[in-house]
Amino acid sequence: MTGAADLPDLHGRPTAAELVEAVREFLEHDVMAVADGRVAFHGRVAANVLGMVERELADAGAAEAAHADRLAALGFVDDEALSAAIRNGSLDDRWNEVVAAIAADVADKVAIANPKYAD
Repeated sequence: MTGAADLPDLHGRPTAAELVEAVREFLEHDVMAVADGRVAFHGRVAANVLGMVERELADAGAAEAAHADRLAALGFVDDEALSAAIRNGSLDDRWNEVVAAIAADVADKVAIANPKYAD
């Protein structure tokens, strides 16, 4: 199967990541510098959202692939099946593996959502 990194670059520059970065920097440096109150708050929220998008683009699916590998190591293809197995107790004898996989998933999510929380 061909991955996204193996495909030719149809859109050229600026890339999606570069566009998102430019808008985030505009919000952080230009808008939020002169805004106050509600506009400043929403500017900060928008800049944070764009930061999340930047990190997700930079991750290029690595977190999703790692999640799929962790699920497969536990014998599942999706979160719903894993959740059902946890609820019905069929993984009680593999609890440490389950906790480790879920903790790694949470760490990957936090690294994208807000890497400051990982510190």
